[in-house]
Parts: sequence; structure tokens; C-alpha cells
Amino acid sequence: MRIDKLLSNMGYGSRKDVKKFLKSGKVAVNGESVKDGKYHVNPEEDTVEIFGEEVHYKEFVYLMMNKPPGVISATEDLQDQTVIDLLNGEDTVLEPFPVGRLDKDTEGLLLLTNDGQLAHQLLSPKKDVPKTYFAVIDSAVTFEDVEVFENGVTLDDGYKTKPGKLKIIKSGTHSDIELTITEGKFHQVKRMFAAVGKKVIYLKRLSMGPLGLDENLEIGEYRELTDEEVGRLKEFVSKNKH
Repeated sequence: MRIDKLLSNMGYGSRKDVKKFLKSGKVAVNGESVKDGKYHVNPEEDTVEIFGEEVHYKEFVYLMMNKPPGVISATEDLQDQTVIDLLNGEDTVLEPFPVGRLDKDTEGLLLLTNDGQLAHQLLSPKKDVPKTYFAVIDSAVTFEDVEVFENGVTLDDGYKTKPGKLKIIKSGTHSDIELTITEGKFHQVKRMFAAVGKKVIYLKRLSMGPLGLDENLEIGEYRELTDEEVGRLKEFVSKNKH
């Protein structure tokens, strides 16, 4: 990889900025000064330094966010704040995007990455990636509802969902439930409950595939996934081949 491309990819400025740094002798590869932007380096093996600081190259970024309500799952929007707007500057350099969508008023686990292949696999209907939600419902949820969800629910447009696993935590004038589904149709959880005459008044995603929301993340906070978590995600999608 060209040294100028590596440095601009890692957020050290535009190609023009990087050219200036190279010319003024601020860049070294394996201890030797490099001034030519076309110079090729192996990011895996060579030690690259700029202003005496080592550059840690990475191709992909993987982030877990506890998405707040009122923010949309998109990379840009003219009216609303997006999840990308919540990231620090250095975390936007590799241009991560949300893996799937959470509704504007829904909270909880949202993955952001620039690894298109992993994102595609996590969202592929063929992979049956389970997603678990916690919800508060405006009325009593019954065991009849559990059975209906188990058999798949017919939505307002006539589409019949795959089976959903509904767990009642508390039933009453307001009910607390957990629901695990393997699809991600538009407003799916809300529409499944609407199909049985009930309304979702609070919704939070707790998990996606093998990954659960980090309880230490406050609403609106995010962190990088650990190597172990990334490994679990990749292993999960490779096992779930159809």
C-alpha cells in the first residue's frame, strides 16, 4: 500500500496534507525517513511513524452503540441527527455505517462497521440472525399471543413473519416482554403487536446474533468491539450458512 494512502486512510489529513508531512521529513518507515508518497509499505510488517508516533493501521472498524431515541440509523440526514453524528472524529475516518436499522424512537444495540461483507451476512435473511428486544406493551400480553407469535404473525400488508419467540416478563395494564425474531422487516416488532391488537410503547434491542448490549454503555455511548467479539460474530455467520 502506498504510504500516502495509508496515512490519509488513517486520518492524518488529506493526500495534500500528507504530501507536506512527507516532504518535510516527518514520516519514517522502519526508522528510515521516507519523502515519496508512492513509497510502498506493508502495514502488517513495516513500522510506520509520523511526528515520531507509531501509526497503528487497521482496515476495518467495529463499533457497538447504545442508540438513543430520537436519532436515526443512517449515515446522513438533512433533518435529523444520525448515529454517525454521535461518533468522535477519529472514529468516522474509516466511514462506518449502521448494520441494519433501529427505528428513530427505538433504543439499544446497534453495530456500526465498514466491513461490508460482515454487515451483509448479519443482515442476510438466509442467515436467520436472531435479534432480541425488550418492549413495554400498552395492555396485557397473554399466552395466546405467545402461541400466535410462535406460529408467525400476519402483518398489515399480508406478509406472514417467521416464528418469533415471545417471553412474558410481566403482564398487566402495561406488560414487559422480550421478543426474539430472525427478520428485520420495517417496524416489525411494532407491527407484530399491532396484528394482535396491542401497541408497543417502549422498545430496546438487547442483542444481535451472539452479541449482547454492553450494560456499561450509557444511552448514546459506544465503544469498539473487542477482537474476541468480532471473532464471535464472524464465527456465527460462517456457521449459519444455508
